[in-house]
Amino acid sequence: MSLSNAAVRDIETVIHPYTNLDTFRSSGPMILERGEGVYVFDNEGNKYIEGLAGLWCTSLGYNDKELIAAATEQYAQLPFTHVFGGKSHERAAEAAERLKAIAPHAASKVLFCGSGSEANDQQVKLVWYYNNALGRPKKKKFISRIRGYHGVTVASASLTGLPANHRDFDLPISGVLHADCPHYYRYAEPGETEDEFTTRLAKNLEEMIIREDPDTVAAFIAEPIMGAGGVVIPPAGYFEKIQAVLKKYDIYFIADEVICGFGRTGNMFGSQTFGMKPDSISVAKALSSAYFPIAAVTVGEEMYQAMIDESKKIGTFGHGFTYTAHPVGAAVAAKTLEIYEKRNIVGHVRDVAPRFAAHFARLADHPLVGHARASGLIGALELVADKASKKSFDASLGIGAAVVAAAQKHGLIVRPLAGDIVAFCPPLIVTAEQIDAIFAAIEKALDDVEARVGKEGLRAA
Repeated sequence: MSLSNAAVRDIETVIHPYTNLDTFRSSGPMILERGEGVYVFDNEGNKYIEGLAGLWCTSLGYNDKELIAAATEQYAQLPFTHVFGGKSHERAAEAAERLKAIAPHAASKVLFCGSGSEANDQQVKLVWYYNNALGRPKKKKFISRIRGYHGVTVASASLTGLPANHRDFDLPISGVLHADCPHYYRYAEPGETEDEFTTRLAKNLEEMIIREDPDTVAAFIAEPIMGAGGVVIPPAGYFEKIQAVLKKYDIYFIADEVICGFGRTGNMFGSQTFGMKPDSISVAKALSSAYFPIAAVTVGEEMYQAMIDESKKIGTFGHGFTYTAHPVGAAVAAKTLEIYEKRNIVGHVRDVAPRFAAHFARLADHPLVGHARASGLIGALELVADKASKKSFDASLGIGAAVVAAAQKHGLIVRPLAGDIVAFCPPLIVTAEQIDAIFAAIEKALDDVEARVGKEGLRAA
């Protein structure tokens, strides 16, 4: 295959995350040049529906004029200043005010940063800081979950419960534990009801806490829907049972809303969809519709008072980034939050979500699909070699990746996840007709790969 000059330049200069760096040298990159609404266009003029909103993030689609204007105006007025040492700017307060007003808990303050990984890294530091302020120096362990995804910095990658994020990076660090994944389709015992499954998971969590010593366990972090771990939607009652255990042992509860926040599940936050009552949330991605790298952690009043006490004792709050509350990022975030409200984005998601879900339900009957699931405008198809036994294809066959590659030929970008799971997360502005187009393309892709599976006898591999 002959690679374009642009592709060769990229291969020789850029390291690509979540890419096989060996095979990439021969396959090369797909180079995108522009976007409009839910569509992106490559450097060969091909048009695609961006079915994963970039990386779960471009919630308002591409080329939104209001977001571009917000960034442009801020660049012209004050392209940068910091918030160290008491300095600030108006956009920081505006973005924080808007986030506080909609947070799914009693937020007192907002601590900005640049990415979801940084946000969850901050969560770890703040919980440690908080427990030191309260005179609880042993209460420092974090519990996340198998298949959870919380980022790639040292602490946040440790919270992440995916093997590829740990292997040969010498992770996870000590003090990070991983509880059960609430994926009923994959992990329920034979004959176990959803209620029995969630009861077992809550019991296992409590046993873990007791085994570790409750006085050493500080926090539990969870995505409302696990994103990169497979778009795992928790069964009804799961979080209610988990939160009862957390409350019993005085364990701080963090909702990682990086993917689910700002309308994705049909409520402003996934916490509201799944009955979560967190002490804090982490947000990023759709906070600015990905038009500028910005993220944040919300802080409750009790945490804030502990931060004041520690700052008074030490003489400073010794944390922050050069780009904390960057004025352009804050301006774009504030405008994004304004748009969600004035355009009634949550209402739109609720309007089109039934059509989205109906397509998943229909594809559950496809020979390749073992499980189809959706909530709001996020969903997944889990592909299997045998529907009755739920037997997976051999990972070396790359069936999920093959479906994604076939979808791209049919004008749709989606993402393969471990376990031959195909993830969907279109921009929140997607129309009913565009949803139909997404599923017309993926059905063709599934048929293409099913024909290959049958011809090559891959189910027996």
